[in-house]
Amino acid sequence: MRVQSLTLVAASAALLAPTAVPAASAAARPGARPAARQEGGVSAADLLDRVRDCVPVSHGNYRTDDGVPATVPVCGTTDAVFWKADLDIDCDGRQGAQCNPRTDPLYSPMTAFTQSDGRYLDPERLPYIVVPAPSGIFDYRAYGVRGGTVAAVVYQGRVQYAVVGDTGPQDIIGEASYATATGLGIRADPKGGGTPSGVTYIVFRDSRVQPIEDHAEAVSRGEELARAFVAGTG
Repeated sequence: MRVQSLTLVAASAALLAPTAVPAASAAARPGARPAARQEGGVSAADLLDRVRDCVPVSHGNYRTDDGVPATVPVCGTTDAVFWKADLDIDCDGRQGAQCNPRTDPLYSPMTAFTQSDGRYLDPERLPYIVVPAPSGIFDYRAYGVRGGTVAAVVYQGRVQYAVVGDTGPQDIIGEASYATATGLGIRADPKGGGTPSGVTYIVFRDSRVQPIEDHAEAVSRGEELARAFVAGTG
């Protein structure tokens, strides 16, 4: 979750500062733009064509960042909910070389959902997206979305499959894990990375990957769901 008060950030940093973390290698600098990859055989163009029109299911719009106008609705079909927004980097969860209190001033060791072994998710390794916490604007739970629900994230002709892995502020949308950004070729620095626009999040209703950390299963299931979605049969 990207939004915290300055007081909370300072307190968290003071509490977590003594923790030793591995040094980031030159080959994996948080500020470097990673090489993008394409997952599955369903094209970004076909997915985007399917979500060209928006039937809003949210009661109002979301902001993409604190202090900016609310312009992003959550749209819906019988098979998916989707939105078009920015991508802020979520480094919350298990600590690593790229995601820790030193690299991310808003770092939290927790995610809303956990792995099958009870540990929090690993943002550096697991592609996951963040959904807004339930509110009067939108309650993801009413649309068959929960921890482990499969998502397709589309950016500049690329498709990255992911799972719902964390929740964020009730009025802000557009966030995904370090690993999701890396897979899409987006600069993954939690301090200044991400992208300000152009990202489409398609979340397939009533789907689920178990265990949540099985990314290979997310890709396999995501490909199946995406094919049905673009064909209008699922």
